[in-house]
Amino acid sequence: MKTTNVLFILSDEHQHDLMRCAGHPFIQTPNLDALAARGTRFRNAYTPSPICVPARASLATGRYVHDIRCWDNAIAYDGASPGWAQYLTQSGLLTESIGKLHYQSEAAPVGFRRQQHVVHILDGIGQVWGSVRNPMPETMGRSPLYDKIGAGTSDYNRFDARVADTAVDWLGQHTDDSTPWTLFVGLVAPHFPLVVPQQYLDLYDPRDIPMPLLHPSSGYVRHPWVERQARHMDHDAAIGSDERRRLAVACYFALVTFMDAQVGKMLAALERHGLADTTTVIYGSDHGDNLGKRGMWNKCLMYRESTGVPMIVAGPGIPVGKVSDTPVSLIDIQNTILDLTGCDAALQSGPGESLAKLANLPDQPERLAFSEYHAVGSDAAAYMLASRDFKYHYYVGMRPELFDLRVDPEELNDVAADPDYAEILAWFDAKLHALLDPEATDAAAKADQDALIEAFGGREAALKTGTPAATPVPVE
Repeated sequence: MKTTNVLFILSDEHQHDLMRCAGHPFIQTPNLDALAARGTRFRNAYTPSPICVPARASLATGRYVHDIRCWDNAIAYDGASPGWAQYLTQSGLLTESIGKLHYQSEAAPVGFRRQQHVVHILDGIGQVWGSVRNPMPETMGRSPLYDKIGAGTSDYNRFDARVADTAVDWLGQHTDDSTPWTLFVGLVAPHFPLVVPQQYLDLYDPRDIPMPLLHPSSGYVRHPWVERQARHMDHDAAIGSDERRRLAVACYFALVTFMDAQVGKMLAALERHGLADTTTVIYGSDHGDNLGKRGMWNKCLMYRESTGVPMIVAGPGIPVGKVSDTPVSLIDIQNTILDLTGCDAALQSGPGESLAKLANLPDQPERLAFSEYHAVGSDAAAYMLASRDFKYHYYVGMRPELFDLRVDPEELNDVAADPDYAEILAWFDAKLHALLDPEATDAAAKADQDALIEAFGGREAALKTGTPAATPVPVE
């Protein structure tokens, strides 16, 4: 593989198939579509955990959440586990970040030479209240996350525009570097609040937005693990009416298009400065968004709308216009960047593989992607394994789920109890237990969280500690 620069763009909470190039009938993502057209899109990409901080810790290190023990949004990456940014810097390669990282703090030795417009967990402690799971409060009360929905300009919107503009300037300053560089750019959109400039919302009439599938009011019965999470914080009840549900989805679509426009600025800068032929662009997101499906919003579930992420790689040596069926994960990012920048192959470690290499190989439909959840709203751990054709969910203390993606890509029908799928179910169960002990891992997460709670003065004090909603961004 030819050595290149790497521009790694990570959005926040972008559902895996909400791009025109992924088959969505009307969403407007011209810049991501163009990126996919000149590279390879992995249509079966997943997050290692469907919540921000653990996902980003795994992304930083190429290791699973249970391995590095960054369980939730109060236990963030602090550089103690080595990761790709450290390896690049130690190899003498320029490595910088612009935008949201969501690690522990700017002082943590995570490897970047410089962090601009950086966002980490608030005050270095994040959402301590979310660590209270043993036992978990019955409810956290009415959710405030969707109080603001509609046209406007949020601090997040202004932040993303500033991040993209800074990245454009950065690229213009590094046109003649003699060694490969890596620039990480962290955007916040389409993460809530669902507030977006009017020009983007005008592209999506809420009256034309179909209602999300499988709402409980239609008779759909949620899995008990999911139902417990809904009782803990019922975002759907806070949104309220069908009219506001449609508006919420329209705003999310508009935020995706707004985010795509920021990506477009950076891609245009690569072309303008003659960097397109020497730079590999990676686009992904930290996790997805339920977007009202099953009456659930936000993330935190094992279903693909939550665990699935977009993944596009484009650059020298990457197949053009390819759509790969090989399951991949954010876990693969570390070894991808080390591979592309020509670092010593001995630095590549963990379960991940280079996406550049996978793009050039025949599809591997049986490769497995893994995700896990040990955070807010869950009484016990949940785990996921996904091949191209099947998707398996294991819930500690509860029945599993299995979906045949060949005939049921929307995961509408659980076939775990179907005798025809018994052999497949047993195969996935064995694969999961070969990877970890689900119950022991659940206990380890709770032990670490209990220790954190005690450090903050006990259960009642912890429930009142930490940012109550989304992490704030720097305001200019």
